[in-house]
Amino acid sequence: MSTVVEARPASPSKAHSTPPISPSSTLTSVKIVKEEKAGKEEEPADMDIPDNYVAWTLKNQKPLPPVTWENLFRELNYLSLSILTITPAIAIIGAFTVKLRWETAAWSVIYYFITGLGITAGYHRLWAHRSYNASKPLQYALAMAGAGAVEGSIKWWSRGHRAHHRYTDTELDPYNAHRGFWYSHIGWMIIKPRRKPGVADVSDLSRNEVIRWQHRWYLHLIISMGFLVPMFVAGLGWGDWAGGFFYAGAARLCFVHHSTFCVNSLAHWLGEAPFDDKHTPRDHVITALATIGEGYHNFHHQFPMDYRNAIRWYQYDPTKWFIWACEKAGLASHLKVFPDNEVRKGQLTMQLKRLRETQEVLTFAPDVNELPVISWESYQEQASKRSLVAIGGFIHDVSAFMDEHPGGRHLVAKNIGKDATTAFFGGVYDHSNAAHNWLSMMRVGVLHGGTQHGLEDKNVPPSQRLRIARYNEIGSGNASSTAWSDGEGLLG
Repeated sequence: MSTVVEARPASPSKAHSTPPISPSSTLTSVKIVKEEKAGKEEEPADMDIPDNYVAWTLKNQKPLPPVTWENLFRELNYLSLSILTITPAIAIIGAFTVKLRWETAAWSVIYYFITGLGITAGYHRLWAHRSYNASKPLQYALAMAGAGAVEGSIKWWSRGHRAHHRYTDTELDPYNAHRGFWYSHIGWMIIKPRRKPGVADVSDLSRNEVIRWQHRWYLHLIISMGFLVPMFVAGLGWGDWAGGFFYAGAARLCFVHHSTFCVNSLAHWLGEAPFDDKHTPRDHVITALATIGEGYHNFHHQFPMDYRNAIRWYQYDPTKWFIWACEKAGLASHLKVFPDNEVRKGQLTMQLKRLRETQEVLTFAPDVNELPVISWESYQEQASKRSLVAIGGFIHDVSAFMDEHPGGRHLVAKNIGKDATTAFFGGVYDHSNAAHNWLSMMRVGVLHGGTQHGLEDKNVPPSQRLRIARYNEIGSGNASSTAWSDGEGLLG
């Protein structure tokens, strides 16, 4: 018989919401409510939500009162608090009472990666995002390894993570980064949430027999995989039972916990946003090193169904390498990769935005339409009083530049009151882009009669030949410039 959690009622006001994913789910996640009718599939939790669900929920779902010093002890999640304090306390006791052997140290690191990959390759990329398919043996292995990380069952963990992606940085995000680094790192688990997390569907996970198996036996799995397995390996392997418990068990578990927590906190705080800066996720190698490759979080939030977190060969992402190796070994298949063309569009968008920001703080040549039109006779008359030179149909005041000219003052002085176009455009010297840009800043007028034929492009300063413009600044909005109309509408 299929056993799943209760389906969400249709009305948003009566919606059942799974609590945030945290160690508190260790006990509660093993409670599975049987279907009222055998064989009935769980209805997607977000099937009947209104189109304005986020705004509707924030308006109609009243948050709990703020946490204050007066009500702090009533608002603590004591199960989470116990797990997150007792575990490191055990590890510290062991550090002072049990000598660390090199074999146990090596095993602790190995088991850290095993249980960490259970979260990153299993809970996260396989089940929360469905970024690849895994064989049954691999699924069971990842489910057991993930249980050893003691972070809740697959279903509970994935429900919270899907809510995080859907409602990133909002009040419906279980670990909203806008509430502060420490809140998103650990506070959301210790303090009872002020709001229920936003609805997220996990009905697909309820149909998975491996997930149901792990959910049913979760309490047994966290005890065995979290503490017994690391202790027995060290004990039977080299006789270090105590070291296996304290170091490979408790200390390793602390590191796995905070490695995962860094994805919610550090990955939303440290680094750059090369794909989109609408939300807080960031890319940084330090976060990648701390999270077994989950540190390229800006990419991940833009392309969550991609099995990769890092897209460059040199970027640290052992989870990606593990999944790739599993595919080569026949244990995984259908690795999803977002089209490179779309990934590069995201990068280009941010590059253009940064260039636009740079462009807006620079000063460019004066607008041609705002310059006075001056006749040749008037130009020559004014040149007798100040240093004016005509180049490419523009009149330039070179008074401040005379003594700065790299070729010497005399080359500029001999062209005052004259047309130096030929000399400037390669006749004497083929001037650099910098020279063209600087000269354009000296424009004070336009020579009557316009630019000589063939110089139209050359007269545009190099810094202005390519400009970053918003779609509504080029006249036609986002419509194609090749659009054509025969002058008749659909009605003729």
